[in-house]
Amino acid sequence: MSVRQKWAVREGGGTTSWFDVRLTFADGARVDALAVFCGDGVRVEDVRAEPALSLDDLAVLAEWLEDPLFEACVPASGRGSPASPRRARPAWPRGREGSRLVAREYRAAQEEGADAVLAVMRATGHSRRKALRMIGQARDEGFLTPRRARRRTTETC
Repeated sequence: MSVRQKWAVREGGGTTSWFDVRLTFADGARVDALAVFCGDGVRVEDVRAEPALSLDDLAVLAEWLEDPLFEACVPASGRGSPASPRRARPAWPRGREGSRLVAREYRAAQEEGADAVLAVMRATGHSRRKALRMIGQARDEGFLTPRRARRRTTETC
């Protein structure tokens, strides 16, 4: 992820700053956003994504952008103590227990008609890539059905 200041406007006693934000994923997907910071907070004004984002993905996008934008936008003096509280990733068990819980989240989302990968991302606090890896592990351990059924070829003589 990269965050860089695009421009700033001083007006009265305050400054409004715009930032370009770019998220690039290993699979080639890209999200570009324009964020604005004025005295009362940070807002995302424009988002462009390739491929397009769903509404659920937009909700997760805000969480992904929060800390980097905060670091870039808020002056160090306004951040408070160096040990200011940040949102922590939820505790998630490892091994078979973690895979079992991933499978449970995945199936629950499927039953509701929601994005199952996004549900795992929210539950674990991990990125899409890590969530997909965890789903794959759950499949390998037999908690989820195989992604693609292998076809047997029969030869007739």
